[in-house]
Amino acid sequence: MAERQINPLLKSALEIGPVLVFFVAYLALKDRVFTIGGEAYDGFIVVTAGFIPLMLACTGLLWKLTGHLSRMQVVTAVLIVVFGGLSVWLNDERFFKMKPTLIYLLFGTALGIGLLRGESWLRTVMEGLMPLRHEGWMILTKRFTAFFFGLAILNELVWRTMTTEAWVYFKTFGLTAAVFVFFLAQGSLFKRYGLEQDES
Repeated sequence: MAERQINPLLKSALEIGPVLVFFVAYLALKDRVFTIGGEAYDGFIVVTAGFIPLMLACTGLLWKLTGHLSRMQVVTAVLIVVFGGLSVWLNDERFFKMKPTLIYLLFGTALGIGLLRGESWLRTVMEGLMPLRHEGWMILTKRFTAFFFGLAILNELVWRTMTTEAWVYFKTFGLTAAVFVFFLAQGSLFKRYGLEQDES
């Protein structure tokens, strides 16, 4: 089923809003400890517990409004439930911090498998956004594969060697900036292999 178009600001709010709410809530509660059922939970765990239903609600609303969710959105939602749930259940923030690593490893591996088959599975997901020739898709897919693996390694380095607060800043702003810079760096590829240029 084709994706229904909705207000771009609303779509962005549903996609990015939960992450920003998590960030703000963490800053407000990071130094507090909550005793629930006789067990002490720090602010990070409590905020994670609230983030899971918020993310699911926004994802569900996005699906209801557009009639479509990407594979990336579905996988992300599932991993948030699994790893966020483990962090809350076991009162161990490490599981939630590992979530981005696993997401990037899964996407990198999936794209790598497609490349081994001589296919660009990235094209299946993004062709409507960026019409490219086959050669362009293959090059972009190779770059995305390396990029995802690089982000997985970077996330591991940050959460294992830095404070929780530093990781939250990195997750909220650092990873977003990395994706933005990565796309900017592909400008020459889009110009060289774009279908519009071929047709002109």
